[in-house]
Amino acid sequence: MSGIASALLSLAHTLFGPGFCPGDWVWATTTAGALVALFPAAGALIVAIVRKGTGNRYDATTLTVFGLIGVVSVLVLPWLMASGISETFRAANAGGVSGLSASETAKLSTNYCSFIGVQKTYLGGGPNVFETLFYPRGLKLSYALYLLAFTVLPVGSLLFVMLQARTAFRRGPKWPSRFFWIPFVVMAVASSGMSANTAVHFWLGFLPFSILGLIPVALVGPPPWSVINRPEPRRDEPPAAPPPPRREQLPPPPPPQNKQYPATALASAPEPPPAGMLAAAPGAIPPPPGSRNAGSSRYRRVRQLGHGGFGTVWEAVDTQLNRTVALKIAHAPDRDTEERMQREARALAVVNHPNCVRVYDLVEEPDGLALVMEYLQGRPLAEVVDGQGPIDDVAAGRLWSTMAGALVAAHERGVLHRDVKPSNVILDPAGIAHLIDFGIARSQGDSKMTATGMMIGTPDFVAPEQAMGSPASPASDAWQLAATVSYALSGQPPRGTRETPMAALMAAARADPVTHLPQRSVHARILAASLDPEPRRRPTLNSVRREVDGWLSRQGKALDGPVTQIVPRRSSR
Repeated sequence: MSGIASALLSLAHTLFGPGFCPGDWVWATTTAGALVALFPAAGALIVAIVRKGTGNRYDATTLTVFGLIGVVSVLVLPWLMASGISETFRAANAGGVSGLSASETAKLSTNYCSFIGVQKTYLGGGPNVFETLFYPRGLKLSYALYLLAFTVLPVGSLLFVMLQARTAFRRGPKWPSRFFWIPFVVMAVASSGMSANTAVHFWLGFLPFSILGLIPVALVGPPPWSVINRPEPRRDEPPAAPPPPRREQLPPPPPPQNKQYPATALASAPEPPPAGMLAAAPGAIPPPPGSRNAGSSRYRRVRQLGHGGFGTVWEAVDTQLNRTVALKIAHAPDRDTEERMQREARALAVVNHPNCVRVYDLVEEPDGLALVMEYLQGRPLAEVVDGQGPIDDVAAGRLWSTMAGALVAAHERGVLHRDVKPSNVILDPAGIAHLIDFGIARSQGDSKMTATGMMIGTPDFVAPEQAMGSPASPASDAWQLAATVSYALSGQPPRGTRETPMAALMAAARADPVTHLPQRSVHARILAASLDPEPRRRPTLNSVRREVDGWLSRQGKALDGPVTQIVPRRSSR
């Protein structure tokens, strides 16, 4: 390997070895350090290119490849080159075989500066780095300069090697960057056997080119979201379902005993149906309106909370359990409305998340079918932002993380919300966010329950593909949640406001660019990606959660704290 190091040193002398102070071979040593600095940059560049196809799939194969790239490009090759360059100068100074040509060796005997002296003695005759730092004697330069050079230069180089690795691992976890910076620390310590003067000029060339090495890695760019969001292959098949019992063995169903749909019926199934089949899953069906088993006086209504497209929501008291609930009564219950509410109840009953409204029961009230839900005391996010101003980055991060978790829990059960907006996020007295009003929630695969001409979602917060009539998807919920977070940070919908709902709907259908993003927010980049008009290019909710949770952790902030920290208003003076 000393022969390769001698060849590298000769190349460096050819590229830049001017004949002036401190000397052509001293300048060549600095040039050689710059060339060696290209090895870590090349390793980071290779990793960035590989991740274009692998994304964040860190299995045994990719981790082994990335680990080998880091060890070879940051530890093995730089250490061998640095040690070989030092040994070349030591051999030339001792009159041995250095690997340099006769003319090159002759030039090493040239004296360009009085404080440098003969170059081969200056570069190959002094103590090594370890001896210089701990047993200083007979130094050409002052001890303070050596100490400064052997702390600032390697530490600065370490910083930029870490930045190269972080840039190569963008849009993913940052821990794989240790494949680069840990080997670099080992290399810097192992190179303490170099001649001290050679090491000074070597690191003088290494540092600036480690900075320049960031440029090609950054130009490669991060892996596309379509690759990052690519699902992992399933390695195990679900167990086969047991055969259904023979029909003649089933006992006849018992006659109904009361007029109320029982509270435990929604959760009585041993396992929820798989995603994509909730709409067709059988469930306990309440008696049809007007039947002799209908009617209930269990829930005493207190006040009306809201009025939507599919029902009126009341605050009510469960007289049997003595608790406050939210009671949603369907408008003009007909067969379609009844089927919608039954589907909604089955879907939401299997969603279990602390930041998602819970469903208790489905009952028959005197004026229609009623959904009994958890009552959440608090104020809508829209009211808080409108009255107090935008929230800060920490609060927005918590809002995004918790609401993404609630939506992921729903999506895993095959439930789409389709109307995520600031008024459907309730902040309780502790400032914790809760997602409510799945009033137009539909199970994936269910495409029959939308009335003709009925607009699904709120125009200012509707995803472009929904406005154009395409089927909703988890990516649509992700867009609406990002729009809600953007509103919380800026006080305006991402596309701005329009004069009429129809104008807002047309802007959504045209996929007008988002013009009111909070540019000064740390979340601006991930917001822009999440509000991409093309659903396949958006990061998934799980990707967003990892990104936001990582930022909150680095800030030393709890992930589940309040989301009511308001940005201080600027003074009018």
